[in-house]
Parts: sequence; structure tokens; C-alpha cells
Amino acid sequence: MPKGMLLRSPLAGSHLSDPQRSLTLNDYGEVTGNGITAPLPLSRFIQYGRWFQGQAVPQTHNHKIERIEKNGFGFCLSAEGGEKWKARRVVIAAGIESFASRPVEFRNLPAELVSHTCDHQDLSGFAGKRVAVIGAGQSAVESAALLREAGADVELLVRGSFVRWLWRQKWFHTFRPVAVLLYAPPDVGQAGLSHIVARPNLFRRFPRVVQDRWGIRAIRPAAAAWLQPRCASIRIATGVQVASATPRSGQMRLKLTDGSQRLVDHVLLATGYQVNIARYPFLSAGLLESIQRVNGYPSLDSSFQCSVPGLYFVGAPAAWSFGPLMRFVAGADFTSRAVTRGILGRAVNTVR
Repeated sequence: MPKGMLLRSPLAGSHLSDPQRSLTLNDYGEVTGNGITAPLPLSRFIQYGRWFQGQAVPQTHNHKIERIEKNGFGFCLSAEGGEKWKARRVVIAAGIESFASRPVEFRNLPAELVSHTCDHQDLSGFAGKRVAVIGAGQSAVESAALLREAGADVELLVRGSFVRWLWRQKWFHTFRPVAVLLYAPPDVGQAGLSHIVARPNLFRRFPRVVQDRWGIRAIRPAAAAWLQPRCASIRIATGVQVASATPRSGQMRLKLTDGSQRLVDHVLLATGYQVNIARYPFLSAGLLESIQRVNGYPSLDSSFQCSVPGLYFVGAPAAWSFGPLMRFVAGADFTSRAVTRGILGRAVNTVR
């Protein structure tokens, strides 16, 4: 995420998870004196994460793992530099950057002309350039706003017929007696559905076809309403897709499905992520072949263990087994307790 971004998730859905629930955003604010505001700036969330790590797990090893292989009853991990470790269990929490989705029209094109939002930590370098942003979710809309504020000439290209805005200031979302009945604290999904998404063990008991339908509804592209005023001067073309993209004299010529064309200096893909654990570069071919997968996702048991005993996947790769909450910070509490419970074989503190 580039600097300057704000978290779309509400504060109630942005706490990291510790056993006593004593390291929340509120605790961080009280201890450090740093203000906690909504929406929460990315920079402040990073500060909170580092504070949390210092409090909860101060001793960590900073090594890049290049290869994980099956080794007898456990695993062998090879690190950059040649170091090796053996482990009976491995929990993979490697994020989503490897899963960046790039439409086929833009593959194998120069990085100076086409990039994904995950490739950038700062968008100010696009000042004075014409940039086409492709997408309709929070990442696309907020990237467009940051680019415009940095001095770029921006157009947002949206496949759908409109940009969906999340109006959380409506009375049924902010009037607490009603809001608690309709929305669970993580606030993932629409009214009612939010409570099912917030209970992964319940979500995974529904028929697969229902899970798939609800999963799409809960994470469909949308942008926070507080972004709308910042996008007032940005051109937004709806109902269009890129039919072809061709480099031309240091620029990109885009042909759209409505017959129109664009000549831009750069294309920024805010086209989301498609989980496929085969794209994790550290999984050996033999280990990957042993993992039962469904559309790129590992099939997991109730403790997040895959078909290879001792190997666990958390975060977005767990979404096929436990639902869309796994894609959000709010899913960490359920996940960490379930994994620990599976490893220790007993209840962990007060599991909700």
C-alpha cells in the first residue's frame, strides 16, 4: 500500500490479536499517546503493528526463506545465505503480494508502463503523468485520489456500470441498537450476512454453493464514502474494459471495449488478488504436489492444517475453507486460536 492511504476497515475490525486482548489499537493509543482516528492512516497502523510485535513477540529472526521441503516427519527450511532449519510444524502467513492479479492484456509488458498497486510504496513519482487506473475497489479509487493529489492526470476505468460507495453514516449503520443487530464488529459483508461471516466455523458449515455466493457478496468491489469528495475531479469511465494494450513510443495505447482509445504514460492495475499457493516461490514442487487444493486454495481442516500433516496456511489462502473474514485483520483472532488449539490439542484461553 502506498503512503498516504487510509484503512477502509473500521477501528473495531483493525485490532491485532493477543491472548488477553490487551494489545488493541486503544491500548496502543493510551500507552504511546498516539491518536487513534477513523479512518486510520496506514502509517499509524504500521506503527501499531511494530509496537504490537515488540510487546508480544520481541524476539524474531529476520531471514528470507527460499525453500520449504518435506523431510521425514517434519520439514526442512532453507534460508537465503544457506542456513537450514528443521521443524515439525510450519505455519505459512506469507501475505498476498504473490497473488497479484494482472489481466492477460498487460502481462509481459514493461514495468515502467504497467504496474500493480502492490508494486508501489509512493505514488508521488507519477506527478505530471497521464495515468489510467483500472479497477473499482478501495485500492483503485484511493490510488486514483492519491495520484490526482500528487499532480497526475488520472482516469479511472471501471468494468461495472457504477462505483459502489460504502455509506456507513446511514442511521442503520451508526445507530448502535440497530447496528449491533445487523453488523458484527469486523463489518465484513452486508447487514445480517456480516454476523455469519464473522463466525467462520458457522460459515463453513453452509453448502459450498452458498459459501461461494456469500463470499462474493461480502467482498465485492467498493470504496469508502469518505473518498468520494476527493474523486470529484477525477474522470471515471464505467462499463468499459481494456480490449488491447500496446506500447507506443514510451507510452501505452489502450483500446477499450466501447471503441474508444486512450494514450497514457502508465497503467496502474488495481485488479485485486487471486489466491494460488503455487505462486508462493518457497514451496518445493514435491511439497506443493502433496497439498490438496481447490482453485489454488489449500483445503484446510478445522485447525487450518492442510492435507500435509504439520503444514498450516493462514490469511487469504484460508478463505476457501473459512470464508472472507480470513482476508481481513479481524480474522486473526479466530485463526490464531484455532491454529494454537490444533497444535496443542486443547482450548486456548477464552475462545469465542
